[in-house]
Amino acid sequence: MCAQLDIDKFEEYISQFPIYEYRLLDADKIQVRERVRTICKEECERFGTTWACPPAVGTLLECEKRIHSYEKAIFFSSVAEVSDLMNMKEMLSTRHEHETLTEEVASFLKKEGFDIFILSTESCDICDKCSYLEGKPCRHPEKMHPCLESHGVVASEIVEEKQMEYNLGGNTILWFSMILFRQA
Repeated sequence: MCAQLDIDKFEEYISQFPIYEYRLLDADKIQVRERVRTICKEECERFGTTWACPPAVGTLLECEKRIHSYEKAIFFSSVAEVSDLMNMKEMLSTRHEHETLTEEVASFLKKEGFDIFILSTESCDICDKCSYLEGKPCRHPEKMHPCLESHGVVASEIVEEKQMEYNLGGNTILWFSMILFRQA
């Protein structure tokens, strides 16, 4: 059974939120890239420290299978403004509004009867110290969303292919999320 999203109803719902752009994607066409995992491993301090990052999210093949087990995806962005793009702390502080927005969109899809899986921004920061380091299960699996990159998804490739904005210039940030969905 194909995931049938009522686009008019969806657009009416999301119009109340500051979603900059969105695209509906076929999940089986979403590509995962090994190079993203290499960057995670070599350049990200969160690698191997959280349930939201590799290797905890699984192998790249497992991530690809997870993504492709869904029928469709909504890929969307929201805009944040900061005083200085080089101030990482300020930049990351704007991410929480986008995560709340992501939860709102996910809630809509759940109410419409879909099973969902969220890939969002950066790495999870719900807990001060992730239970992954203690060898224990995630404390908040219903709230923890792996980032797009953890699953090998390259946001800029989707943005280019779907003719979306990636950089608005000035001191603006575009945050991206993807919510995969299928009939429940």
